[in-house]
Formats: sequence, structure tokens, C-alpha cells
Amino acid sequence: MATFTSSFSLSTHIQSSRTKLTLSSIRSPLPNFSCYYGRGGLRPSKFVIRCSTSSVTDIPTVSETKLNFLKAYKRPIPSIYNSVLQEIIVQQHLMRYKRSYRYDPVFALGFVTVYDQLMEGYPNDEDRNAIFQAYIKSLNEDPDQYRVDAQKLEEWARDQNSTSLVDFSSRDGEVERILKNIAERAGGKGEFSYSRFFAIGLFRLLELANAMEPSILEKLCAALNVNKRSVDGDLDLYRNLLSKLVQAKELLKEYVDREKKKREERSEPQKANEAITKCLG
Repeated sequence: MATFTSSFSLSTHIQSSRTKLTLSSIRSPLPNFSCYYGRGGLRPSKFVIRCSTSSVTDIPTVSETKLNFLKAYKRPIPSIYNSVLQEIIVQQHLMRYKRSYRYDPVFALGFVTVYDQLMEGYPNDEDRNAIFQAYIKSLNEDPDQYRVDAQKLEEWARDQNSTSLVDFSSRDGEVERILKNIAERAGGKGEFSYSRFFAIGLFRLLELANAMEPSILEKLCAALNVNKRSVDGDLDLYRNLLSKLVQAKELLKEYVDREKKKREERSEPQKANEAITKCLG
């Protein structure tokens, strides 16, 4: 399992004529999946994808994916959200067009979890959904499928416990069949591409089943034929991301409240003048 080092940062610059708020110290643990395939495996590089298949020309570039997103959602996005979205879409583009990539609902649950955490508190619910639609469509995938599958796994996990969650292979059901299929592919009987979104999907299942003990995660990883060490590292980074996002949003809220108060203070003399003018005819 290759190890990826994060170079992804959440940098937000909010400027006004009197105030400049910089959040450059807030760094996100989501990885930069910038890499290329060379001798010795995956190596850090610029956003370049090299494949030995003849269909490489059919793979869109990162720039094309980002352009598709901007075309699908043309309204401005506040920088605290947009800077992270732009970084994540690059990472997911590289996941999406790997030769071994195959969509699965656990991956979808992981992405939906990250997206909803990131966009929590976004000013407009309708816009938040429209951004999600544009984002997934820019990757040539189905946003409705992401939502439906994520909800399906969440509902299933709420009905599980520490024992039943890891004992999926002995039972029959729609979600159980999904997990069995993942286990077969991850075990070498098909193509499987591990990612941090997949790890976050596992974390969400454990969270909803109230099965957060480390031993349960170890058993679930074993049942799915997934490297637990990679999952542990990715979940540590995810928890750190959530903490950083909370800090960033608190700073943004303080800034917005401060600017609102300043506008109200500036408007008071103007309102008084207007009242006097109206009174004097």
C-alpha cells in the first residue's frame, strides 16, 4: 500500500478595506494525490497521469475536470469552502481515473461524509446541493447514486452492533453483498483501489453502529481484506481535518459578525440623518 504525504492546505484570505483575516496556518490532512507511475511504484510529482494503456487519451485532464465543475456551478463560492473543494477535486480526479478504480458505496459514503462536514454551515442549502451535483458530475459520475448509496449504508449501520458489523460475510442482504464484493476484490479477486475516502467510509460505519473500539476496526479491516495500518493513518488525518475545519469556521464567523457590527454602526448616523431630513420635510 503506497503512502501519500499531504501537501494540501486550507488557506483562506478574507479581506476588507480595514480587516485582513488569514487562515494560512490551518492545514488539512487530506492528501495531495499528485503522483505518477514509475519504477518503484507511486512517486510524488505534478498533476500528471501516465498509463501504459492505449486509452490514455480518453482520460480527461485535471484542468478539464475543474473546468467542468466551474461550468456546472457558475456562482461564486466563499473562499473558505472553494479553496478546499478545488484541492479535493484534484485528488479525487486522480483516484477516479486510476486503472484500478471501481466505484463502491463505501467510497461514496466516505466522500459524502467529508463533503457534508466541509459544507456544514454553508449559507444556502440549495446551493450546497447544487455544488455537490456539479462536483460529482464533473468527474463523470452520478451524484444521486452517491447520496442514495451513502444513505443506504448509514441506515444499515444504525441497525448494527459491534458483532454484526464485522460478521457481514455470514449474512445475506443488499449491504452485506456490497461488503462481500469489496472483500473479494480487495483480496485479489478483482480490481480494488484503496483511498482515504474509503477509510472515512469505514469510520462512518463504525460511528453509526456505536462500535468505535480499535479491536472492532481491526476485525472489520480483516474481514474486508484492507490494510488496517493505512486506515489508522488516514483516520488520524481525517480527525485532524475536522478539528481544523471547526477552527476555520469559528474564525470566519467571528469575522462576519465583526463586519456586520461595523456596518450597523456606520448605518446609524445615516439613519438618523434620514429621519431628521424626513421630519423637516
